[in-house]
Amino acid sequence: MTNAPLMPKATAVWLVENTALSFDQIADFCKLHPLEVKAVADGDAAQGIKGLDPIQTGQLTREEIEKAEADPEYTLHLAERKVRVPEAKSKRGPRYTPVSRRQDRPNAILWLLRNHPELKDSQIMRLVGTTKSTIQAIRERTHWNAANLSPLDPVTLGLCSQIDLDLEVHRAAKEKPVDTQGDRGVTLLPASVTTAPPPPPEKPEGKPKEDLDVDAVFAKLRQIGGKAEEKDKEDGNP
Repeated sequence: MTNAPLMPKATAVWLVENTALSFDQIADFCKLHPLEVKAVADGDAAQGIKGLDPIQTGQLTREEIEKAEADPEYTLHLAERKVRVPEAKSKRGPRYTPVSRRQDRPNAILWLLRNHPELKDSQIMRLVGTTKSTIQAIRERTHWNAANLSPLDPVTLGLCSQIDLDLEVHRAAKEKPVDTQGDRGVTLLPASVTTAPPPPPEKPEGKPKEDLDVDAVFAKLRQIGGKAEEKDKEDGNP
């Protein structure tokens, strides 16, 4: 059974004092640790707590207790309630914001509008406890204090919990996927790009140099030298 009896520790006190049940059986029925039940039996815990008879409260029957006393491996079960009391459904109203935190709500709204544009106005109202007109004024920059607003995380400000924020973002993501290619400015490159080895240097493009013909070079030089000697003879130079 997952349901615990009414006043578990007081019920454990009564069972320890009035039955021969084992500590494990009492601990399993009262949803306590066996060491807690042992401390109750030794008088180290639950001092001053008056035992509560589970038979009178209709949580156990005498036959169930006797069956468990005869079999140490038997597990006690809560008796079924004769009267079904309907659970009171609590209506969830607007979130209460402490007076000391109300001045931070516009900053939180601005943060939500910038970082989670997929959120609906009704979701922002649930998170920070504001009105739709205030959200619209901050979105259109017509708020009376728009020039002095700075985006601040509502979780850091204590206006909502991280669990509530994640839940609303998850709900909004199902209905309207976030645009990951929006105008987000310059972003950091992924690690696979920044840690990649540099590419090898490219070889300059051009015509390959032809191998020099040594014989042709010397022949050209001898030809130039011969022409110079003939010119000197014509000029009369020795």
